[in-house]
Amino acid sequence: MIIAEPRLSLLDRSRTRIGEPDAAALHGTVARAAEAERLGYHRFWVAEHHGVPGIAGAAPAVLLAAVAGATTVIRLGSAGVMLPHHQPLVVAEQFATLAAFAPGRVDLGLGRSPGFTAPVRRALRSTDRDFAADLAELRGFLTGTAEITVHPRPDRAIPLYVLATGSGLPIAAELGLPVIVGGPLLRDGGERALADYRRAFRPSEQLPEPWVAISLDVLVADTDAEAADLLLPEARAMARSRTAGVFPPLEPVAAARGATRTAREQRYVEETVAAAVTGSPDRVGSRLAELFDRTGAAELVAAGSTFDRDALRASDAALAALLGSRSRS
Repeated sequence: MIIAEPRLSLLDRSRTRIGEPDAAALHGTVARAAEAERLGYHRFWVAEHHGVPGIAGAAPAVLLAAVAGATTVIRLGSAGVMLPHHQPLVVAEQFATLAAFAPGRVDLGLGRSPGFTAPVRRALRSTDRDFAADLAELRGFLTGTAEITVHPRPDRAIPLYVLATGSGLPIAAELGLPVIVGGPLLRDGGERALADYRRAFRPSEQLPEPWVAISLDVLVADTDAEAADLLLPEARAMARSRTAGVFPPLEPVAAARGATRTAREQRYVEETVAAAVTGSPDRVGSRLAELFDRTGAAELVAAGSTFDRDALRASDAALAALLGSRSRS
């Protein structure tokens, strides 16, 4: 089954692995981006997390600079920068600098998630912020309409994207911005929220019409069982984060499969499995086709991860072949 229409991108959170230094996760992200470019992916996204043992990706602008140096044409995006942790002017300056090294390739995705734990939130000096106002201020800096001129001055527009929860969709619609949705919005009730976003959308200079990308874990293998196994390390890490308050490095599939789980942990593992798309190419193709049809999405942001880097590389290649890898125009 070949799905020809939506664009295809990868989200790499720089997941750490048991037995490896954190730096290996960052080098793995850069290598994965270079391979994604070779496979024809449209875009490569990185994320921002602070004080999380299982994730080394804390500084999207810095990491994307390394990715830019290892690639030439693939688009580079943050999915995202957590705007409440930063001053809009500093974010604008960081991404304007990045765009100077990768002109025409940089996309700035923005979210508003708090820090993972209370100590992290304190360290980030987290306060209640007006996300919509910060977004508008940031856009003003990047478009040259603010009272302060950002340097280096971008020689072309840096597109903004909103990592949207239910409450984030109206903000994106009001500002005329594209959205990336995942989690509950891809399950029950999501169609209504997306319909409301499209109905309320106000055209902007960046975007004349509403635009939606969907983000979820996607892993492809020769068989459904093999692909399900690949998801187990991530599913177990998610379960531990929700029961023990720690999001650990990835462990090998055999260790994840053989680990003893409480009933509560098992429930969370099953929730992660249910929210993901895994399986053989035929199974994944069918499930993604249904998601694209239901959401009207223009892009898939595939966020799958697993301990075995070779297996992850094979999954990325299989997904690229399955979706036909749209051109980057």
